[in-house]
This record gives sequence, structure tokens and C-alpha cells, in this order.
Amino acid sequence: MTARFLHTMLRVGDLERSVAFYTKLLGMEERRRRDVPEGKYTLAFLGFPNDPSGAEIELTYNYGVERYEIGTAFGHIAIGVPDVYAACEALRAAGAKITREPGPVKFGTTVIAFVEDPDGYKIELIERA
Repeated sequence: MTARFLHTMLRVGDLERSVAFYTKLLGMEERRRRDVPEGKYTLAFLGFPNDPSGAEIELTYNYGVERYEIGTAFGHIAIGVPDVYAACEALRAAGAKITREPGPVKFGTTVIAFVEDPDGYKIELIERA
């Protein structure tokens, strides 16, 4: 079987707020949007420009739902950045919540940090050249 990663879906309480976070703060682009009034939901697909994998985040807004419980099974989304320290400075300056300051991973040398999106989803920033 030949397969590839397509997307990860996250339910969000305010679609425009979440799109702004992922596009303006993390540098993604909105690739397409689909509003389904009969199903009472809207989908927005976002990805990084020039990412050859084509992997995306699907943000799902269900009409009238402002908040979700994330649960204990979800861990985080990981994003590679060239400089974790600089990324955290820019995110903090834009009002993002840094939940783990930049630094080496415990018992290793890889530099990581964690930031929360507006709905509380954890995003791990991993330093990649």
C-alpha cells in the first residue's frame, strides 16, 4: 500500500481567530474553505507555503459551539522551525501563550518549545536547520 499524510483535523470555537493564529503567527496559508450550512459547519484547510508534502491542518467550526474539551489522548502538533528561540520571541510579542520555554529536550540536545493555539491545542516547535 502506498499512502501519505493528508491532514489533522482540529475542532475550533472561533474559526477566524484560529485561522489568524495559524496564518499570521505560524506562517501557514489558508488553502481552501468549505461552508456547509445544511450540516452546520465550516472547514478551513491550512498548510505551509512550499511544503512539498502537502500536509494540512483542517480547522472545523461547528455552528454555535464555542469551546471543546481537548481530552487526555491528544498530545500535540509538531512544527519544525529554524530558530526556536526567535520563533518564541515573535509568538510571545504577538500575544501567544508559550507553555514550555525554548531549550534542549530533557536528556538530549534537540531544542524545543511549546505554544498553545487559541483553543488550547499544544504545538511543539522543534529546531530544524
